[in-house]
Amino acid sequence: MVNRILDLLIQYKAVEFGDFTLASGAQSKYYIDVKTAIMQPELLSEIAAEVAKRYDFDCIAGVAVGGVPLAVAVSLAAKKPCAIIRAAAKDHGKSQMIIGDVQGKRVLLIEDVTTSGGSSKYGIEELKKAGAFVDSVVTVVDREGGAEELLAAEGVTLYPLVKASELLA
Repeated sequence: MVNRILDLLIQYKAVEFGDFTLASGAQSKYYIDVKTAIMQPELLSEIAAEVAKRYDFDCIAGVAVGGVPLAVAVSLAAKKPCAIIRAAAKDHGKSQMIIGDVQGKRVLLIEDVTTSGGSSKYGIEELKKAGAFVDSVVTVVDREGGAEELLAAEGVTLYPLVKASELLA
């Protein structure tokens, strides 16, 4: 099977080599920069179309910052509402952790990259606190660093569009 998303990630140089500290705190010899790559409309629209076609949901949500453009793009492609999960609480305005209505809805969480699954777990917890039903997370790239197992323990299935092993092959 041809994976157009994989090809576009390579084309837009989503992988960099060097010494990096990941959000999980782990050290890595490579960095997967989906955030920068999805600034290219060709890649962002391809991801959005694929997720809109492949998954069933009432609302798509993303954790700030990497999940926001993905959630918005999928929302437009699927013609379904989206929500944003704040990375941290605000002490002004409404002080809401979730922007958008997720109460009683089946929400698909979208991530740019998963490693250990910590960001996804955080997003799921916040969505559930807001009354959402979450049983699936889709990630553009899974670094295959334990996210699938962590989420499975929470009763959530991780669906990678691309695995790091494919991207590095």
